[in-house]
Amino acid sequence: MNHTPRFRTAVGGILLVVTLGTVATACGDPDAHPLSAQPYDAARQIAFNTETDGRKVDPDKPLEITAKGEGGRITDVTVMDDAGRFLAGELSADGVRWRSTAPLAAGARYTVRVSTEDEDGAPGVRVLTFETKPAERFLAAEFGPEAGTYGVGQPVTAKLSLAVKDEDARRTVERALKVTSRPAVEGSWYWVDDKTLHYRPREYWPSGATVTASSNLKGVKVTGQLYGGPSKPLELSIGDRIEAVTDAAAHTMVVKRNGEVINTIPVTTGKPGFDTRNGIKVVLGKESYVRMRSTSIGIAAGSSESYDLPVYWATRVTWSGEYVHAAPWSVGSHGAANVSHGCTGMSMANAKWFFETVRQGDLVSVVNSYGDMMTPFGNGFGEWNLSWEKWREGSALTGGTAEDTGPSAATARLRPVAL
Repeated sequence: MNHTPRFRTAVGGILLVVTLGTVATACGDPDAHPLSAQPYDAARQIAFNTETDGRKVDPDKPLEITAKGEGGRITDVTVMDDAGRFLAGELSADGVRWRSTAPLAAGARYTVRVSTEDEDGAPGVRVLTFETKPAERFLAAEFGPEAGTYGVGQPVTAKLSLAVKDEDARRTVERALKVTSRPAVEGSWYWVDDKTLHYRPREYWPSGATVTASSNLKGVKVTGQLYGGPSKPLELSIGDRIEAVTDAAAHTMVVKRNGEVINTIPVTTGKPGFDTRNGIKVVLGKESYVRMRSTSIGIAAGSSESYDLPVYWATRVTWSGEYVHAAPWSVGSHGAANVSHGCTGMSMANAKWFFETVRQGDLVSVVNSYGDMMTPFGNGFGEWNLSWEKWREGSALTGGTAEDTGPSAATARLRPVAL
């Protein structure tokens, strides 16, 4: 028996396999089929353009594998790093050459498995490993908020260590930033700016859900000499669905827990010229005491509208200073008139109850005010005021395009078309 593998052409291989398969079936001897043989070591029939002597490989250089000798044929190539990511590539129709079509990761260890067959249909295999050089410039993502329990409106945020402006680079980054929830929901990232992404589900998070954010960006080429760096994962728990809706015209706030009304509170909102913003806001934080000064919102000290007040049980809903808080000085207007400078005021007891009931991420909405709409970004979390269609336009993967289809195991393991 000849132990040196001999390669065959694709046409001859198809005819030979059919013939031998017929014989094996007729004789009842499955061992006669060449593909039933133990794969031979194809080391002498395969050439790599990477170093195989332990030296680290330049990740900017494509991986290329070729079959040596006349009639050489590669049947399958699988390249995967230790993180479980497949390297996409293309195999020529004649099975002579495989070449990667996606960049190698930096600072990664790869395992390559190459399958071959000789002209008699006998299978061969070659497995090797190599490492790539580490990157000199890294892009990391910091997820927010801090781990803990939040309301159903809390978005997940990702702050990048460097600005990413190129659209292809943004797609690479977004593919690598993963948010999952149990139970599963549909969601998407939105690029707020070159360094900031927000993630929200199509609808609010389900009560009791567990939300996890993680990055698969480490070692991945982003653009030029910039590669992904390590990022710390984040896990959040979602509490009850708390929704507070203030009707500025009726001067009341209705608070619901999981769809059931648990309190109706008389309130006052912004007076003319200081009308409270309409729309959906998200609780940003809580301060049991805060000193509120009119100068912080552009009102000059000593003017007719100036103020400097100690405020208790303040629940913040915008970064510019809109709160739900105790306003004992205007208790006579609660439920009857709007007299504030934009905040939602209520009695000391009601403000304390509200403060103790809500948590960060809960929903606070205002309707029927003469104020502007809450902006989606820049002054808190106003993303729920965007429709799902508008939200998806902010994604580098789905903005104005069909659903994204990134590289997968299927596209990474391409075979030549049979002749």
